[in-house]
Amino acid sequence: MSSVPERVTVLVYSNSADVRAQVRTAVGRRPAPDTGRIDWIECMSNADLQRELDEGGVDVAILDGEAQPTGGMGLARQFKYELDDCPPIIVLIARRQDGWLASWSLADAVINTPIEPVESAAVVAEQLRRRHSGIPVVR
Repeated sequence: MSSVPERVTVLVYSNSADVRAQVRTAVGRRPAPDTGRIDWIECMSNADLQRELDEGGVDVAILDGEAQPTGGMGLARQFKYELDDCPPIIVLIARRQDGWLASWSLADAVINTPIEPVESAAVVAEQLRRRHSGIPVVR
């Protein structure tokens, strides 16, 4: 990997302000020493999410699989097919047995709920490393 980026942008999508806050708190401002400091973007609706991803500049997107009315797994699959430079997508799953559904969604990684800080920071850090090392996103 080249130099450590100074700042990175991580988007978190959920209709629940509590879920968005839990993700931000668990991941923190810098998930690992070799990742940049996070600038958070919060999206509470599908329209907000679509707009932010269309504008570009998002390094990692974290989507709530339980979001209402549109869940993050369906949106992850949609973005993987529709966006040319889709950032790595992490899906929050409520049940470990939903891992197969996250695979179907083409998510790059999952974070299980309840959200565990060390695990979630590690998952986000790994996806940031992949994004900045030029490892292509699987389609």
